Amino acid sequence: MDNENILNDFCDVIAAEIRLPEALNRKLLCPFQYFGISDNINLQNIKWQNGKYQTTELSDALSTEQRVRDILQKCEEYLTNINDVIALGFCVSQEHAQFMSENFCKAGLKADYLISGNKNRNDIKYKLLSKEINYLFVVDIFNEGVDIPEIDTILFLRPTESLTVFLQQLGRGLRFADNKECLTVLDFVGNARDEYDFEGKFRGLIGKTSTSIKDEIENEFPHLPLGCSIVLEKKAKEHILNNIKKATMLGKRKLINKIQNFQSYTNLPLTIKNFTKVNHIPLEKFYKNDSFTKLCYEANVVKDFSETNEKELVRALTKKLLLTKSYKYFQFILSLIQNDFRFNLNNQDEKLMALMLYYDFFQEPNQFDSLENGIKYIGENKLLTSELKEVIEILSEKINYIEYDLNLSFQTPIKVHSRYTREQILAGFGVHSFDKKSSSREGVLDIKEKNTELLFVTLEKTEEKYSPTTMYDDYAINEKLFHWQSQNSTKPESPKGQSYINHQEIGKNIILFVRETNHDENKNVMTYICLGKVFYKSHYGSQPMSITWELEYEIPPFLWKNIAKMAVG
Repeated sequence: MDNENILNDFCDVIAAEIRLPEALNRKLLCPFQYFGISDNINLQNIKWQNGKYQTTELSDALSTEQRVRDILQKCEEYLTNINDVIALGFCVSQEHAQFMSENFCKAGLKADYLISGNKNRNDIKYKLLSKEINYLFVVDIFNEGVDIPEIDTILFLRPTESLTVFLQQLGRGLRFADNKECLTVLDFVGNARDEYDFEGKFRGLIGKTSTSIKDEIENEFPHLPLGCSIVLEKKAKEHILNNIKKATMLGKRKLINKIQNFQSYTNLPLTIKNFTKVNHIPLEKFYKNDSFTKLCYEANVVKDFSETNEKELVRALTKKLLLTKSYKYFQFILSLIQNDFRFNLNNQDEKLMALMLYYDFFQEPNQFDSLENGIKYIGENKLLTSELKEVIEILSEKINYIEYDLNLSFQTPIKVHSRYTREQILAGFGVHSFDKKSSSREGVLDIKEKNTELLFVTLEKTEEKYSPTTMYDDYAINEKLFHWQSQNSTKPESPKGQSYINHQEIGKNIILFVRETNHDENKNVMTYICLGKVFYKSHYGSQPMSITWELEYEIPPFLWKNIAKMAVG
């Protein structure tokens, strides 16, 4: 209630957390059936300030007898028995809550309202549980900290700007109770302002998926938690899709306006982390434009700006670093920044990571007279160096798994269970050098001088991207076994086939890299997760060979969850 961030007391670290969709899938909460109801109220002209609708204007717009009649009609339509529910209705103001209660009572329903100080909460709670009243209209009360598991109906009678508050309010009805199969949610969706965030709301209900929210809506929400459903009326669906379409059109001018108006939304300092969080903008979408520093300069928030390295930084972030997940690599970049982009050329690990960063920023070898000078040039622009530092710190904080060493006879900074671009992998294994860049795009890469072969697998293949001769049958059998098909020319008796079967006897390393699809939801080339060394278990067939590999480390839960549907047996 003091508007201070509790994370500050815990060094900004969350030790453990469980999100709503996971809690639903684990059957810790009651499933919901959510109905997005078409609301005839036009909210486009309601004043928007400090990140939300102006309360008085919104309250007046929503407090009409015609709207109450529409709400009552929808309750009749969607609720099994409007006289036998335990319902909470969330309103915009005290006047709105009282208005709703009085009009529900006029319609012959048992209703009351609760606002700060007007009634004894325990009395109201008892009346609701005993069904002396069926509908209780509230304002900023019963958002959290109230335990009434019997609540079986939630009415969202106002647009809820805060995702946190929305989930808290929804959560009032998600406790299990006797004779309660699910929670029914009626959300009245009007023609909202462009600033209103429908995408964040539905993302909170669905959880993590590589599918865009737009596709989820258009395909009737295929990735909802177990037992849950979302049904949108036609007009409500049109409003939501139109809002999301406008929200995703993050043009330069729109971002500059948001930067200029940032302090009117929040008291937080203007940083990349705060700006993207407050505006619900993923970093991947933000960096489709210019650098944050340049946008701040054009918004007159930053007074000085140099374009040195600006294009290279944006390219490195959008095409490489934002798609990467490696704590070791990120810590190396942060140490580079701290040491004024100096690194130890005699340290093989540092040299290879410097090479990875070089190709993240620059596309061609030998653009500088040495690797050291190329890396040094990245740090020429101090403002952009600060921006790079903040982004890498944000990315580091998001890593929630343990990296493992590959345990090879030679050094490589590539870590098991981390995610890399193909070019980072090739640089990390020394295939790329400062003088020469490999052009290999094959699904296998045999590094003969290191007696090591890298297998690159895309799990979800489409005929659009692959010819019939490259549609290899690759999938996880379980967390420890992986089915892989060789190239079409490989026979078990051939030198290549024998090198797979006998790789342990001849000391050959086979390392598996896996990605889910070719491109992510933002149409970026998807990066590969290093699953580590694999060991021959069995094979069948010829041209191609089908080999079962045993992994040194189990497939991590964050990947297994996404690919389990492809598993066999």
